[in-house]
Amino acid sequence: MTVLRVAAGAYPIDFLSGWAAIEAKLGSWVADAAAQGAQLLVFPEYGALELISLLPAELHHDIHGMRPALQPLLPEFLALHARLARQYGVAIVAGSVPVAQGSVFVNRAYVFGPDGEYSHQDKLMMTRFEDEEWAISPGNGARVFELPLPGGDRVNFGIAICYDSEFPGLARTLAEGGAEVLIVPSFTGARAGYTRVRVGSMARALENQFYAVHAPLIADAPWTYAVEDAVGQSGVYAPADNGLPDDGLVAQGEWNTPGWLVTDLDLTLTRQVRRDGHVLNWRDRHAAQDRPTPAVQVALGPKAHA
Repeated sequence: MTVLRVAAGAYPIDFLSGWAAIEAKLGSWVADAAAQGAQLLVFPEYGALELISLLPAELHHDIHGMRPALQPLLPEFLALHARLARQYGVAIVAGSVPVAQGSVFVNRAYVFGPDGEYSHQDKLMMTRFEDEEWAISPGNGARVFELPLPGGDRVNFGIAICYDSEFPGLARTLAEGGAEVLIVPSFTGARAGYTRVRVGSMARALENQFYAVHAPLIADAPWTYAVEDAVGQSGVYAPADNGLPDDGLVAQGEWNTPGWLVTDLDLTLTRQVRRDGHVLNWRDRHAAQDRPTPAVQVALGPKAHA
């Protein structure tokens, strides 16, 4: 049996007084998840933006000005997560943050292994807010992260940041690259946005017959326009098939309630479903793509006369 214990964070944005407060908050969150036996900890999209509280007040509502001002804080941010990952022997998907790449900024989620080494996944599809107001640019590439488990087993996971989860292509690329778990960090300002990400995540779990882990940002932060409002609830989704929940919902947190949702993912079940489920979405993915011919429009009812 291969089991991965994940912690999906409904993480609240706070106004923090200084770097010591950042360290204390993140340290407490990581310690709590580790105490519950979590092996992979997931913080939400733009969870790092409480770092804005450390910037001068005139930048708190300055969308363009805060992006370069955040860059000098990144080395300490990375060092803190690397230290916590090593200290507790866990993998961490950190809250994403705008990162300068040449003349543009990308939305980047850093990923830390239990040894403190790190890589990243950039968001590929920009929402209108990011594109039209933030001028955040799409990143490049898709990565599959291999996480060692006790007993010598390993599990591979990929990341679809918020809006990315609403498109089949990225998740399919990650699954074909070996991912058995899809991590979905999100930032949504209203229930409709949360629902879109939730439904997208559940659809990706169905299509690829793997788990999806949804970690939302929670915010009531009038002190910064960047993440003024954010809503949601953590969730873990799976294909509705043998041995898995009939509604595809493995676990779910409370609405707009901060905290960890800690859940065991039994990879033995999803692997078996891929081999011998009631349906075989994963096996049939190529046929579903290749069989449809270009759509032909068919008129119903009386013919229109010129």
